[in-house]
Amino acid sequence: MDKALAIQNATIENVVLLASRVLLAWIFVHEGVFLATNFAAASASMAKTGVPMLALVATIGLQLIAGIAIAVGWHARLGAAALGLFCLATAILFHTNFANRNELLHFEKDLAIAGGMFVLMLRGAGGYSVEAYAKPKDGDSRWQWPLRAF
Repeated sequence: MDKALAIQNATIENVVLLASRVLLAWIFVHEGVFLATNFAAASASMAKTGVPMLALVATIGLQLIAGIAIAVGWHARLGAAALGLFCLATAILFHTNFANRNELLHFEKDLAIAGGMFVLMLRGAGGYSVEAYAKPKDGDSRWQWPLRAF
């Protein structure tokens, strides 16, 4: 009975981790796609706040690459660490006008997302991920994934 319960708990845990990864990744993938498809407008808007175009390109790349990595569970810890730090930087650099209720809300949202990313960074992607699929099974020493070394 205990073994069956452990399997059920592991399945539930993996489903929750998968859903959590997708929920955390969605905002970044969505925003990265939006910025990329509206690059001229985004670049003009960012220039008004003093953000250079190269930083916008790096932001789009980070959001898309790390967001997709988290969603599929491939180097999810690294992607979560990068996006967690990105959220902290965004909160501190762009959302510190606490007299404006909307800015305060964005500051708090960025901190909350950073917290979720840091938990994911420590916990890992779970069993329903590319990382788990690519991991060699017990007794199998074959290299099962081309990018396993990273």
